[in-house]
Amino acid sequence: MAYAPIVGADSRKRHAAADITLSASNTTASVDVFTLTGSVLIHAIWAEVTTLIGANHTAGFIRLDDGSAQVVITAASGVTISAFEAGSLMVKEGLAATALTGLQADQIRLSEPAAAGDPALQACIVTADAAATSNIEYRYSTTDTPTTGVLRWHAIWEPLSDDGDLS
Repeated sequence: MAYAPIVGADSRKRHAAADITLSASNTTASVDVFTLTGSVLIHAIWAEVTTLIGANHTAGFIRLDDGSAQVVITAASGVTISAFEAGSLMVKEGLAATALTGLQADQIRLSEPAAAGDPALQACIVTADAAATSNIEYRYSTTDTPTTGVLRWHAIWEPLSDDGDLS
């Protein structure tokens, strides 16, 4: 995982990045992406495919998990990214009731907000459980035995509380 401050007019904004390897075998799996402490404003969150995804990869979504409770960040119905090539993206464009949007790199694509002036990626505020390790995790299903692929997750965020951190 990497962390880098963004300088200039948005000096409170930070960038977090983490690679996750997909290796579930004919099951539903959850993979920790970022660890959360305190409260943070996530301005944008997305994943880039860096290694070809397996042939059957469905219901991909992100959620908060503190080990006993989960809260969706994107709809649990998820997105199918079966056989997505390197350079493809998954992006959070809507509210928590909206699935991630998959932008496959097999042809040119355009993704834009519903209305002029709206952000292209949807922000959200997340708060950790102070008494437990809290993570943002990626959850998906596969019938591959096993599946394959690597996702590089990115988040542009800023702390809202004194202990706010996303790493």
